[in-house]
Amino acid sequence: MPQSHIPVIALHGGAGTILPSKITPEQETALHAALHACLKAGLDLLQQGASALDAVTASVMALEDDPLFNAGRGAVFTSDLTHEMDAAVMDGATRDCGAIAGICGPRHPVLAARAVMEKSEHVLLTGNGAARFCATADLEMKPADWFGTDNRRAAAEAELERRRLNLPDDGDPARKHGTVGAVACDSRGHLAAATSTGGMTAKLPGRVGDSPVIGAGTWADDETLAMSATGHGEYFIRWAAGHEIDARMRWAGQSLKQAAEDVVAELGGRGGSGGLVAVDRHGNLTLPFNSPGMYRAWCGRDGQIHTGIYGGPDQGTADA
Repeated sequence: MPQSHIPVIALHGGAGTILPSKITPEQETALHAALHACLKAGLDLLQQGASALDAVTASVMALEDDPLFNAGRGAVFTSDLTHEMDAAVMDGATRDCGAIAGICGPRHPVLAARAVMEKSEHVLLTGNGAARFCATADLEMKPADWFGTDNRRAAAEAELERRRLNLPDDGDPARKHGTVGAVACDSRGHLAAATSTGGMTAKLPGRVGDSPVIGAGTWADDETLAMSATGHGEYFIRWAAGHEIDARMRWAGQSLKQAAEDVVAELGGRGGSGGLVAVDRHGNLTLPFNSPGMYRAWCGRDGQIHTGIYGGPDQGTADA
């Protein structure tokens, strides 16, 4: 197998994450184990010859099932104490893509996004129309209370109380950075990306972030890169982050590492904290972030699964 076509995969489970001062050793161990397991769900498929699209879907499904992460089960609550989930998928071989926004019902929002891509003529469905589509798309459905957890509800209620009392924001980034996503390059050199989120804690109902916005929080094109972002979504939308990295690679000849790191740094300089995972057509991976940490896991050309939570020597590139 040519070196550039050795399958590689990376995922994120949110940037901002738990601050070092607020995490216990037991929580840290559980997070590393969860990240490893969710990456392996996609990596196993890649190593069996599956497509990048199938691999990223599998890893995101695993993340959606784990209440440690803000997607699917474990999704945060809106200011109405309801759930509104968003997701997107994109196939780099064809630029086919699908996205869903503001839904609650499908156990796996990423599968709802993929159904939009594969079973409709559209790219993005929202609201009541999206709910009706999901009801007819042969998806596993769950009641609303299946998605919530006591911790997520407590976090929303605490944020609403802070606002009611007009207290200052404590700056905890975890309320704004809950997203999961994965990118992969398969044995045929094809790229794909998938992203899923429960949104921001106590967000306004109807708010849509960057996750389902193609070219912002999700992007894939075999000629350049696949990426999935996590962070303060409004900034990733303003920067059209995925497309911006693509343009710098395509037209300015920049490497994946330079383009991705520069975009993350630039939006961070304007107040947009967060990060992303990305892979290019040669199988190079990069995982830059400007927040205190980013839950992440990857398997590059070394064939080993790596996981990380905070910054360090493994933060930026993983093209081993």
